[in-house]
Amino acid sequence: MDSLQLSIAGHCRTMPGSGTTCTEYTPSSHDALTDYSPKDAPWDVHRGQADDVGGIYSAAVDFERYAARMALCGGVLRFGWVTTPETGETALRLRHATFCRVRHCPVCQWRRSLMWQARFYQALPGIVEAHPKARWLFLTLTVRNCAIGELGDTLTVMNDAWQRLIKRQDFAPVLGWVRTTEVTRGKDGSAHPHFHALVMVPPSWFKGQNYVKHDRWVELWRDCLRADYAPVVDVRAVKARAPEAAQTASEAQASALQRAVAETLKYSVKPGDMTADEGWFLELTRQTHKRRFVATGGVLKDVLRVDQETNEDMVRADGPAKGEDDGSRLAFNWREGERRYRRAPKADIAPQSPNVNQKAGG
Repeated sequence: MDSLQLSIAGHCRTMPGSGTTCTEYTPSSHDALTDYSPKDAPWDVHRGQADDVGGIYSAAVDFERYAARMALCGGVLRFGWVTTPETGETALRLRHATFCRVRHCPVCQWRRSLMWQARFYQALPGIVEAHPKARWLFLTLTVRNCAIGELGDTLTVMNDAWQRLIKRQDFAPVLGWVRTTEVTRGKDGSAHPHFHALVMVPPSWFKGQNYVKHDRWVELWRDCLRADYAPVVDVRAVKARAPEAAQTASEAQASALQRAVAETLKYSVKPGDMTADEGWFLELTRQTHKRRFVATGGVLKDVLRVDQETNEDMVRADGPAKGEDDGSRLAFNWREGERRYRRAPKADIAPQSPNVNQKAGG
């Protein structure tokens, strides 16, 4: 940590070879979360969006309880200073926060997406070991736009169609899949629900009779929807870009898959669509109540552990930390008027003394 970090830290931490050092916090214009950790700027963005969405809910009697929960979401964030063993670099790492887990909360959507991505990446080495030659497809299945008041019925039709699709002979060679639902707002105030699916297939998929051409995907999806029109379908193989400097071919392929995973597991509704039309968003909330927007199957069925979601899971959504900290916690709280996080030294947690640890262990 450099001298600037030490001067604004305002907490105690154990420095190698020098014991526990305490610094006094002094309010300044450099006490924002982004001053300490520029990479955590998304916290300001998503928490500000949560205020906007919460404001819509607060004005609707039916959803005041959502607004109350969202007002407290991520109110105080506590970070630890973590040193990466390989590089010696010290950086802030989120260690504690409380989340509202309202479906359309922008903060929770963001953290949930990161959590699922992290789980997928953690499971990937085992998947690759079991299926080293597997290939991947990114599949988007759409329907015609519907009135926002008909969204629930349209989602039922789509989910039923998906169940028919995965039972078709053309789909039989598929090894596993992850499917998410996204709803966007049409310019005319309609709703555009669609599926994104990451599909794992054997290498033989691209050879002989197993290969499903684009026109066949359109035909399959139309038949499964029982529609009288040809729906828009996009399907493409997940292919690596040309390897960057010092990047191996396998690393380039992993990067391509990571991009596909991120696209599949992104937000279900864009925050901009939530706030563009309050009436549209409130009706969307009613239409999507208690509906599942994520599904998995085959060898990927348990990879996301969709039903497992705790505060701790959301805190660790950035992935496993490389390195430990000294137990101290640096607090930041949300300043609604400024739409940013700033230091909250009274909520800091000092590190435990090594002597305390020894007594506790003895």
